[in-house]
Amino acid sequence: MTRTVRIILVDDFEPWRRFVASLLQEKPDWQVICEASDGLEAVQRAEEFQPDLILLDLGLPKLNGIEAARSIRKVAPDSKILFLSENRDSEIAAAALVAGGHGYVVKSDGANELLLAIAAVLHGKRFVSSRFSDFDFVTAEGQSTVEIRKVKNPPLSRAG
Repeated sequence: MTRTVRIILVDDFEPWRRFVASLLQEKPDWQVICEASDGLEAVQRAEEFQPDLILLDLGLPKLNGIEAARSIRKVAPDSKILFLSENRDSEIAAAALVAGGHGYVVKSDGANELLLAIAAVLHGKRFVSSRFSDFDFVTAEGQSTVEIRKVKNPPLSRAG
């Protein structure tokens, strides 16, 4: 029997949460156990539910996604965080990864990449949107920074 993956969905835009929830229904062993609409609530729900995965927006009221992720790392250290944002800035994506994100998906690519990203992150891999295929996000062992390197020949897939 497959264990159900417990997911918290955090975004202040309710239609987007509905869209993501409908995508996740394609995977019967993935279950949205809670939704939150601001960063503070995200931290509280993460502590309360200890989910396997948190889908986290960057631009949230009360506490932005990066600040929320830092707090979530403390209260739910085993939860994986996948950022979903419309922000296409590689520096912001790197900051999200440094804050504890295991992946970063640009929302406009979500229909094509979200399920792949979730699968990669759940299997312990980092996923960064194909939009960033010209960059390599490198974390040095034991470091709390992510170096962004321009890639000469970008790979076809960004899971890994």
